[in-house]
Amino acid sequence: MTTTPRNLPADPKSSQGSGMLTGHRILITGATHGLGRAIARRAALEGASHVVITGRDAAAAEHTAQMLQDLGTHPHVVLADLADREQVLGLLPEALERAGALDGLVNAAGISTRGGWLDSDPDLLDLHLAVNLRAPFLLLQGFIRHRVEAAAAGSAVNIASMSAHGGQPFLAPYSTAKSGLLGMTKNAAYAHRWDRIRVNALNIGWSKTDGEKKVQTEFHGAPQTWLQEAEASQPMGQLGDPEQIAEMVTYLLSPRSGVVTGSIIDWDQTVPGAAN
Repeated sequence: MTTTPRNLPADPKSSQGSGMLTGHRILITGATHGLGRAIARRAALEGASHVVITGRDAAAAEHTAQMLQDLGTHPHVVLADLADREQVLGLLPEALERAGALDGLVNAAGISTRGGWLDSDPDLLDLHLAVNLRAPFLLLQGFIRHRVEAAAAGSAVNIASMSAHGGQPFLAPYSTAKSGLLGMTKNAAYAHRWDRIRVNALNIGWSKTDGEKKVQTEFHGAPQTWLQEAEASQPMGQLGDPEQIAEMVTYLLSPRSGVVTGSIIDWDQTVPGAAN
């Protein structure tokens, strides 16, 4: 059964912060595009003093850096290919050298290259495990070590996916890696709660990012009007908005989220396990 969605507020996004990250130093992977960039912008609006931007696209990284600088934050660009283990291992030490310390980590980078059970080769699986699971693991491990050595609290947020609940048939390697990310989140949160290092995750649902536009038009052959049609089909009359998601991420990074750790939040308008 479907119903006509009620109207949502015209502009639910905020262009002003409340200072919840004042003085914080944050490392954000994938901050050169899409959701990662939106999180970097929100961190700056919330008062973060230093934001370390990672990604592979130098020009896009500089664009993000300029945006953050204009917002009064000190940006630092550390380029890295998260599929390369050695580059990942070198990323956190370089970020610490640039920013001096890190209070927060956001593992926002990821790939969603399609592949099902009949057509996914070992290389595709390895790529998903490297980018979507191994890189976040190694960065979280380094971040935890840093905060333990500093005898200081910290907060990390992992960007997972609703596909971690099982996912579509054409997302077999992706769903496999993202479900591992959820187990990693809970394990780390439990292991280091007495160090006051909080680790949480967001399962992101269907959202209107640049990456999703590319997937819809190139992989699924959707028309250029795909977004309007997709939003009209959703209960809330919209897809997930990176700016709105970024507000939740920065809240979880901040002390304002209190004792919350080990939580997996479904950021979506579907309800796994429920059906008519």
